[in-house]
Amino acid sequence: MFKKLFRRVKNSYFMVNKLYLWILFFILLAFNAAVAFVGAAVVFVLFLFTRRVPLEPKEHFRFDTHVYKRMGNSNLKMDIWYPNEEKVRYPTVFFAHGGGWISGFRNMPNNISWSKYLASKGFAVVSVDYRYGYNNGMEEILHDYTDALAYIRENGKMLKLNTNKMALMGLSAGGHLALLYAAYYTYKTSVDIDVPAGKKLEGIQGVVAFYAPSDLKDVFEKDNKSLFARFATRTTMKGMPDEIGDIYDYYSPVRWVSRDMLPTFIAHGREDTVVPVESSVKLAGKLKECGVKYKFFVHKRGDHGFEFKHKDFQTVRILEDTVKYLKGLLKA
Repeated sequence: MFKKLFRRVKNSYFMVNKLYLWILFFILLAFNAAVAFVGAAVVFVLFLFTRRVPLEPKEHFRFDTHVYKRMGNSNLKMDIWYPNEEKVRYPTVFFAHGGGWISGFRNMPNNISWSKYLASKGFAVVSVDYRYGYNNGMEEILHDYTDALAYIRENGKMLKLNTNKMALMGLSAGGHLALLYAAYYTYKTSVDIDVPAGKKLEGIQGVVAFYAPSDLKDVFEKDNKSLFARFATRTTMKGMPDEIGDIYDYYSPVRWVSRDMLPTFIAHGREDTVVPVESSVKLAGKLKECGVKYKFFVHKRGDHGFEFKHKDFQTVRILEDTVKYLKGLLKA
């Protein structure tokens, strides 16, 4: 009885959207504006800088920053993290951040944490920025993603990256980009609609996606109470699913899964209140139906970003299995 009540409260609009923090903010604002804003800043900083993968190593790792795309007065950058072990070229994880396509950045603390963890296992990690969905659409974001991949292919030797041994990886919205890129181009290649599509996949051996939406319409299911997820998706897609359903389908990875889809690793929290776990269940079902090699891990108590919130055995196992999977893909 109490477990059901606790789960209901935990998954309510009040808790999912952190309305209790807003109420506290406005109460403080009524008494002292300075205290309210300082308190909000402290909460934000604590939230941002305490998000760490529990297995993050303590040693230092070198990273280099590169501009991969110039557009007028703005530059899009990537950070490349290297293992401490010297090699001519390193197997490479191409990593895209989350944030609902409207926030996040390549060197946010959780990305750095993942980059260090993977670098400690022998991988070079390419962590990329891309344009946000406020003034851009999904097509522009995908162009950035594609251009970043093209940059490391063209400069692989100079960057010490083995571009024949690459895996796409991302968290949340970043996982969506990785899945969509792989699914779309494997589908295009398999049906010979777009001859150059195969070149887009050169060197890419597989995909790793953590709590990513495989069907964008799932974000709007009535059981999903995240206002941020709905706002971010609607902002990037420039409309609601009932208005432009065909566009939502087009940019949903599950739409493009075929028998030629790359091997895929999926991880999701059962208690995810931002991207429903059913989205990954749907993807796993389609992969199985098409005979694609995949692994699917569900954290029984995990919410969105579970690997930063839990240090339990299941979290550690999923992280270790992620590395094991990448090593198998890239033979690292």
